[in-house]
Amino acid sequence: MRPRAGLFLATFVLICLPKLPAQSPASPNQNPPGTGQGAPELTAHETPLFSTGVNLVSVPVVVRDREGHSVGTLRKDDFQLFDKGKPQAISKFSIEKTDATTGATAITAAAATRQEQSVSTATPAPIAQRFAAYLFDDVHLSFNDLVHARDAAELQITQSLAANTRVAIYTTSGLSNADFTGDRDALHRALFALQPRQSVDPHDVCPDISYYQADLMLNKEDPRALATAILEMDACRGDKPEPGIEDKMRDQTRLPSGPEISARAAAYRVLQLGVRDSRFALEVLANMIRRMSVLPGSKSIVLVSQGFLLLPEHRQEETGVIDRAVRANIIINSLDARGLFTVESDPGAKLRGGNQFMIYKSEYVRESQLQSQNVLAELADGTGGTYFHNNNDLVLGFRRLASPPEFVYVLGFSPRSENLDGSYHPLRVTLSNSKGLTLQARQGYYAPLHAEDPQEEARREIQDAIFSRDELTGIPIDIQLQYVSLSETSARLAVLAHLDVKRLRFGKSNGRSDNTLTITSALFDANGNYISAIQKTLEMRLRDQTLENVQASGINVRTNFDVAPGSYAVRLVVRDSEGRTMAARNGVVEIP
Repeated sequence: MRPRAGLFLATFVLICLPKLPAQSPASPNQNPPGTGQGAPELTAHETPLFSTGVNLVSVPVVVRDREGHSVGTLRKDDFQLFDKGKPQAISKFSIEKTDATTGATAITAAAATRQEQSVSTATPAPIAQRFAAYLFDDVHLSFNDLVHARDAAELQITQSLAANTRVAIYTTSGLSNADFTGDRDALHRALFALQPRQSVDPHDVCPDISYYQADLMLNKEDPRALATAILEMDACRGDKPEPGIEDKMRDQTRLPSGPEISARAAAYRVLQLGVRDSRFALEVLANMIRRMSVLPGSKSIVLVSQGFLLLPEHRQEETGVIDRAVRANIIINSLDARGLFTVESDPGAKLRGGNQFMIYKSEYVRESQLQSQNVLAELADGTGGTYFHNNNDLVLGFRRLASPPEFVYVLGFSPRSENLDGSYHPLRVTLSNSKGLTLQARQGYYAPLHAEDPQEEARREIQDAIFSRDELTGIPIDIQLQYVSLSETSARLAVLAHLDVKRLRFGKSNGRSDNTLTITSALFDANGNYISAIQKTLEMRLRDQTLENVQASGINVRTNFDVAPGSYAVRLVVRDSEGRTMAARNGVVEIP
């Protein structure tokens, strides 16, 4: 059995710094750097990890040509972004190329002595760099649709599972789950354990009131919806339909009849179950995003569902799911497992309530199905994903969703202070020249009630970089990994980074050159699971001679992790405070 990764002893050391004149670096317990000439030039201390803020609104956008291929040649000036109809300045613009190589530095440590000799460069075991989670909405799917989708998903997984890809199977009921793995047998067992978990079997219920119709009856006080339910209730009891029932429902002075009381009770039960199931589906999605946010590399979710109705009070929860997914660089794709469906008429509807009843009933069924689709489109549009629907070829659907758009633009803007009102803000994105192009973009967001603190913004940027796999080159850095075996079950891994600071911007105060470096090293296991991270802050208040020495020699930083033997991915992120530039490098290591 492979040893479980352990990590709780970690140290941070600055080595090979240039010799400083007069004063030496202060320890973390000394007085904080001041502005006088006697203040220390270098101070290192720990900083809190990974708080989040909500000031910057990110809007993923996918642009496709006439053939349906994503386009990656547009620039920031080609886009216009509107918040509640008002144009916004695009303060952040990036193009994410989803099939780009991660550029991970393949480093495998040889068996080192206690002196920690330099490592060799043999190829390590594959480290997970792509994560795909399949979420089956077993609470809303019928048996036939679930089986059809399950078989298509297994075919896709079997044919395309790569060595560096991990797949998870989740359900909205919370049953039959399998966490991220590359084990095809485990995924097969999870898929074939799937079964419908619907709260209500519509074939065993009379009257057959949908969640959509129940909302009309109880929340919107629609007399026609209520009358239709009463007619069906009469038919269920074998009673003769009462004529003019819809007109009577409009009479606010009447007393409710027995069938009406029964119909309202049935609708109330359906409404409660519908609210519970829809909210639970959103909660499962939110929990999946939290789970996946600490995974490195490419991350996507495939939501397999027939859709579900979201009432207005659910919209903020849906927007929260989209916000978290965008911040975690997770794409949500959705697949309507019904394929190409049509609204079927109930052959007994005319007998139960007559022609008018049959027309109303068909309308409610049609509107319920159409409105249930909205959430699938909104989740995909809001995160840069793809919505596959109205097609019975689910094998094709899973194949398309397994290959996300090659290019995703991410437009970012900061809401004006007067817009920080906590309300829903519809978004609109247009192109200055849209000839031959189609655009898919996020449709809205809920504004925060206050602006994000600059320190929180910096922490969020670092967090986003840690859980990405993109290499950033704002600060030139080199990374080297070394290890020393401590016993048969433990080793010490050293992450050695050399920072070239010549390109850094320094502020000036009281004759000193000022900047602060935040250096974060994060460790992941072979399946991409986050183990831990060490973050330190190096505050520099340098005299001119010291600055010249630092720029000439650079800064070497060492972080130690105590681990068990195994394969690991290392992510190193550096951010400076003055220029707000960042660097990020990847490393992988095999410790036998």
